[in-house]
Amino acid sequence: MLPPFDYFTYRRVRDSKRRERANRFASLPTAYHTSFTAFDKSIINKPIEELVQEVQNSSLSATDVVRTYGKVAVKAQEKTNCVTELLLPEAESWAQSEVNLKGPLAGVPVSLKDSVQIKGFDISLGYTRLAQKPYKEDGPMVRLLKDAGAVPYAKTALPVTLLSFESANALWGHCRNPHVPEYSPGGSTGGEGALLALGGRIGIGSDVAGSVRVPAAWSGVYSLRCSTGRWPKAGVNTSMAGQEGVASVFSPMARTLNDLTYFSKAIIDMKPWKYDYTVHPIVWRDEEESEAKSKKLRIGLMMSDGVVPPTPAIERAISTTVAALTAAGHTVSEITPPTNADPLTGLHLASQLLNSDGCVTFNSHLHSFEPSDPGADQLTRIANLPRFLRYMYYFYVRYIRRDPTWAAMIRTFGPKSAADQWKLVAKRESFRATWHAWWDEESQNYDFILCPVNATPALPHKAMHDAVSSCGYTFLWNLLDYSAGVLPVSHVDAKKDALYAPYKKVLKQLGTDHAIARGAWMHYDAVKMAGLPTAIQVVGRRWQEEKVLGYMAAVENALEQYYDPESGEGGKYPLIEID
Repeated sequence: MLPPFDYFTYRRVRDSKRRERANRFASLPTAYHTSFTAFDKSIINKPIEELVQEVQNSSLSATDVVRTYGKVAVKAQEKTNCVTELLLPEAESWAQSEVNLKGPLAGVPVSLKDSVQIKGFDISLGYTRLAQKPYKEDGPMVRLLKDAGAVPYAKTALPVTLLSFESANALWGHCRNPHVPEYSPGGSTGGEGALLALGGRIGIGSDVAGSVRVPAAWSGVYSLRCSTGRWPKAGVNTSMAGQEGVASVFSPMARTLNDLTYFSKAIIDMKPWKYDYTVHPIVWRDEEESEAKSKKLRIGLMMSDGVVPPTPAIERAISTTVAALTAAGHTVSEITPPTNADPLTGLHLASQLLNSDGCVTFNSHLHSFEPSDPGADQLTRIANLPRFLRYMYYFYVRYIRRDPTWAAMIRTFGPKSAADQWKLVAKRESFRATWHAWWDEESQNYDFILCPVNATPALPHKAMHDAVSSCGYTFLWNLLDYSAGVLPVSHVDAKKDALYAPYKKVLKQLGTDHAIARGAWMHYDAVKMAGLPTAIQVVGRRWQEEKVLGYMAAVENALEQYYDPESGEGGKYPLIEID
């Protein structure tokens, strides 16, 4: 149907897909809708090594494991709306006939971001235009998983456009935070964050600006952002096909660090380069992981990126981690990023690279009047301004509003010619070379950089309208293509984490009173946010996934052993109890 009448197609497809999903859940056998049994809880809490071993020796049925995680999916969906495509009852059949139950992931249930190709199911990406087009075959990533013994059981929520720390779209609705439902679980892999927090075991998502790390931080789970070429990415779809200025990478998420490490190793040990031409043939290096988690570490601290300072809850999480690491005998010192490649310069450059098409591609999949993401709408409006009007807007922000930070972002945000794109890529390579040389200097030479994942805990639904550009703590490492992991630390406390003054006054005192910082801080409310997770980010260098996982283990061990009797800070992060 031609525009604008294709609006009715959008409505028809949306309603049809929602009915289809509801019918799938409703048609499950009664056992899937019952309470968790002691057996279910034992499977959910069983270390992944034990689960695999028991499936391999047939003392535990892979079908029983699938049914337990089917219950997890049912209950998580009721609480958070995190599932787009339920892969049941098909998963039971796969567990009995298609997966390799002698593989390193024998019987391990895996949930997948909606963008992954599975036979018999759509990759809608939250767009109705892409729905009702099921794939005939598994993609390479899913074939690898099944050959390793893993059983896919659910596809999960993401935002339309895939450029948001929200996970909402007009096709499936809003995915809710598992701790405080009025807030986002993160994005763009937010459905994975919610499902894992509520009992899921392993997930796979994509990350172009923080999309597996922010959901882990906001939902209270673990994730690893792999460098390009380390993790398979063939057999997926995306809202921005062909965008390589800041490459998207697929990466793992998990409910526990032990599961994350085991799963990452198992996938690399499967030699994914035999399934996917984009993967580099780099074998798993056990010795690097072991050394990283056992030696005394030299850690660089980036408390603030100088663009959006951390809110009190995040600052407390970082401070607690620093205290724990110091108490464990590690050395932590503040870093000074390269002056000609600072985080603000990186944010400016990465934003232009990512949206060099002027936001045309991610909007091309929408039907007429089909709602988009509020943040993506903001980017689109700026990108589509005629050059003269964009300059006038820049002039107003720069000289009337006196906001040079936001003005600089506006001035160059628009469609680029091929020649302009080449220049940006050249700047990206120079930026990377500067950081490489900086980290090599003897005065730096850190094992890893410790920093926030985001300036705030989870934000309320639709906050991306204001906070779309508050992504620098993750986007910087995408631009540099560094390996980075996330682990939860604590929760927001209404009293400890309250602002001492109105947020604009605080930002003025910090010297960051500009639109990017205000867009995030305006939603910070420690009382309403109480109970939301807080987390930290561990950043290594390129292709250092083993080391990063080892560093994460060292951090978690330090936190577990640390306790401050005055503040009560410390201890291992408590997962949501399965009830």
